[in-house]
Amino acid sequence: MAVGSNLGDRLQNIQTVQQKLNTSEIKVLRTSPFYETQALCRPDQDFMPDFLNGVFEVKTSLSPEALLNAIEKIERDMGRTSKSDWSPRVIDLDILFYGDQIIDTAHLQIPHPEIQNRWFVLKPLSDLIPDFKHPLLLKTVQQLLSELT
Repeated sequence: MAVGSNLGDRLQNIQTVQQKLNTSEIKVLRTSPFYETQALCRPDQDFMPDFLNGVFEVKTSLSPEALLNAIEKIERDMGRTSKSDWSPRVIDLDILFYGDQIIDTAHLQIPHPEIQNRWFVLKPLSDLIPDFKHPLLLKTVQQLLSELT
């Protein structure tokens, strides 16, 4: 699961979300190092604060859809008002993989469709699971990171 924050005390926001994730149905097993990355801005935006990004390895008894509902509730509870791209956010959580499952519905895509394009996801993923093979692209996380330009 990818985690990022670019508003307020970013590290505290990430630590808070980690605590909120640890329930009877979700356990954070490992946490990657965190990386500060420049936020991508819309053409009409002058500035957006830098992100602090990382990855959580989680174990869950929830279905992928139920996990998505749980993390979206956490985001709302922490003050996230919009899921639209290009906006600053207290917290952002994305399901990257769910084992080797492939899910493509109107509300949920797993693997996350932008993994291979995002250094701020691939780098922390490579710290935790460098040899994990993307179930659609059939390349390891480390290979995807090395191919990213």
